[in-house]
Amino acid sequence: MMDQIFQQFLKVQSVSTDTRKVTAGTIFFALKGENFNGNQFALQALELGAALAVVDEEIGLSDERVIRVTNALKSLQMLAAMYRASLKIPFLAITGSNGKTTTKELIRDVLSKKFKVSATIGNLNNHIGVPLTILSIPSDCEFAIIEMGANHQKEIAGYCEYTSPTCGLVTNMGKAHLEGFGGEEGVIKGKGELYDYLQQSGGEIFVNIELEKLRNATKGMKIIPYGFQTGAFKLQAISESPTLRYRIETADGIEEFETKLAGSYNLFNIASALCVGQFFGVNTRDMHDAICEYTPENNRSQIKKTANNVLILDAYNANPTSLEYALFSLSKQDNERKYFVIGDMRELGKQGPDEHQRIIELAQNLGLKGITVGSIFYSLQHNPFSHFRDNVEAKDYLEKQNLRDFTILIKGSRGIRLEEVVSVL
Repeated sequence: MMDQIFQQFLKVQSVSTDTRKVTAGTIFFALKGENFNGNQFALQALELGAALAVVDEEIGLSDERVIRVTNALKSLQMLAAMYRASLKIPFLAITGSNGKTTTKELIRDVLSKKFKVSATIGNLNNHIGVPLTILSIPSDCEFAIIEMGANHQKEIAGYCEYTSPTCGLVTNMGKAHLEGFGGEEGVIKGKGELYDYLQQSGGEIFVNIELEKLRNATKGMKIIPYGFQTGAFKLQAISESPTLRYRIETADGIEEFETKLAGSYNLFNIASALCVGQFFGVNTRDMHDAICEYTPENNRSQIKKTANNVLILDAYNANPTSLEYALFSLSKQDNERKYFVIGDMRELGKQGPDEHQRIIELAQNLGLKGITVGSIFYSLQHNPFSHFRDNVEAKDYLEKQNLRDFTILIKGSRGIRLEEVVSVL
């Protein structure tokens, strides 16, 4: 059964879980979720030209193009594993609590200076996105980069079973998805599953050893170390107003470069890209060109200049670690007029209120001004900043403030949708 699916895939190299993306010859996988059931659309997929419909429920159609399996998602992942096994190229896996997508995209652009690279698009990094990413890799690809997101233990280990990475890195181990991981120790175990796989398989492990949690998690392992002051180069942020400018010192001398990224915390991502690029033989000048040419998008570390203010738009997601970095970065902006619009951090479980209170105290200690948005910040007993239940209330307030010539940080979890306040700033 899987062999039939695989042979059809090799003919067209096209799969879909969405009938709106079905083209002639596509293999349609009828996936299920809380609010959808792809089995109900299998017939439609065939009518639209799908060569096969992989279903895990009776759909009332006797047709050789319909393949009934026990679990359509598992079959999708099995197909990804079969295709992965046919690709004899490096596979780099990236996970971590913060910076996965930016690190992935910087490494993608750096390696693209030498190789034909295929990488995860956006943040398609979950149990559906990872196999779809593998199946989207062109047959003539020379290097694959797979981003792996996780919110509970054993998830990364599961991805590794069918991704079979040959090398990998963990950006950091911070306070993200604490509810699902069961606390910080759970985060360390969960993210460390990539290290465990690579050690057992003999893969290359890139480690920023200047991050204590990463250093401890790889103790006794064979690693490729890097950092800001470790290895063949030394990195230093020299300015971040409004974009990050960095200095690098190597055996050949000292140079300075200006990026389009916001915040010195992106130096972690740059260090990762330089280490991986260097290991795979990318020309040094090409690496820095790639980093400086990279333009962030999708509300991630973006600098957006409006008619009135300079915005640091980082509203795609937030957790205590990333929000702490962002507030420190805001405090270092040259502009005396600094302001923040920060939203709730989701999936923190019982630690949520305490972590939000800690962020409030940090903002106070840094002498920053701004507002908070969301029910958790709103419910805190000690929140001296103006606070609002949602982005609608916050937008109304901000519109009346008529802020001018400010540098404004906008950051919160995806569900708060803080990007919607941009129009009044």
